[in-house]
Amino acid sequence: MTKADLIEEVSRVVEMTRKDSEVIVEAIFDSVVKSLRQGDKIEIRGFGSFRTRQRQPRIGRNPKTGARVEVPAKRIPYFKPSKELKDLVNGEEAAADVPTSPAAL
Repeated sequence: MTKADLIEEVSRVVEMTRKDSEVIVEAIFDSVVKSLRQGDKIEIRGFGSFRTRQRQPRIGRNPKTGARVEVPAKRIPYFKPSKELKDLVNGEEAAADVPTSPAAL
């Protein structure tokens, strides 16, 4: 799903204009980015959490020349899905509704 697809889906579900939906999606993304830049953790219950992780400086290699390159320390965004999201993606909720024993059929 692309950002445009997400905007289209919000527009369809909420029955808004595409322009209004775009403003909403942009506001959400801007809020997430702003919070991560400030070092805050974002937790969306039932979906997951966003946070940043610190990477240490290291020595890398230029793949074209093989020369050693110093890679500075940096913060990277990290997403950790909730247990509920993992279960939904793996279809475990649907599997729980299906009887598994022959007696239940």
